[in-house]
Amino acid sequence: MKNKKRKEKKMGQKVNPKLIRLGPVFNWSSRWYEDKGYKNTLIEDFELRRALMSKLSPAGVSTIDIERSINNIKLTIYVMRPGMVIGKAGTGMEELKKFLFSILAKRQNGKNSPKVDIRIEPIKEPNLDAYLVAKNISDQLIKRLPHKRVMLQAVSKVMSSGAKGVRIVLSGRIGGAEIGRREKLQEGKVPLSTIRENINFASVPALTKKGYIGVKVWINRGEK
Repeated sequence: MKNKKRKEKKMGQKVNPKLIRLGPVFNWSSRWYEDKGYKNTLIEDFELRRALMSKLSPAGVSTIDIERSINNIKLTIYVMRPGMVIGKAGTGMEELKKFLFSILAKRQNGKNSPKVDIRIEPIKEPNLDAYLVAKNISDQLIKRLPHKRVMLQAVSKVMSSGAKGVRIVLSGRIGGAEIGRREKLQEGKVPLSTIRENINFASVPALTKKGYIGVKVWINRGEK
């Protein structure tokens, strides 16, 4: 019985929590069908996400859903501060469309660029979004704040926002130590192998002066 529990625990740590819950809890972040140019479309999705995550970083962007049809791309961007993206009288949206058209024009090689439809969705509770929590921890570690205090504050905010459980794992040369190590802080329940549980997961690296520190966050939002 003990060996069985150990095997289940190891499996849960190796598999991405979102991947094993695709269908029952989560949906694909890219939704389209491509017969011949699958590789090029996949790379285009990656470049669009990377460019938007960098450009909209001050607005607190979390995830970007891409849905494609014939000559049409629909982007749903989930942000913490939607006003910074939309801008005054929608000027920010126009600039964002021009920015996306410039990226797509390079990828199309002279072909007509598809029509782009952008939708901005606000994140109601940022403290329940694993990516935003991990990004906040990463930014504070880069500023050389004490890692234990950063982790405790993050756990406190997540649990006070209504989460059923949270787990934070740091790995690397924490605090500028000569030897890399791994530190974990958990509160509540975070069942990694229970598919019906809504486990939000994110991994964000923090580039400090002493090297990279990996930041992983699991947030249990309860059953969906």
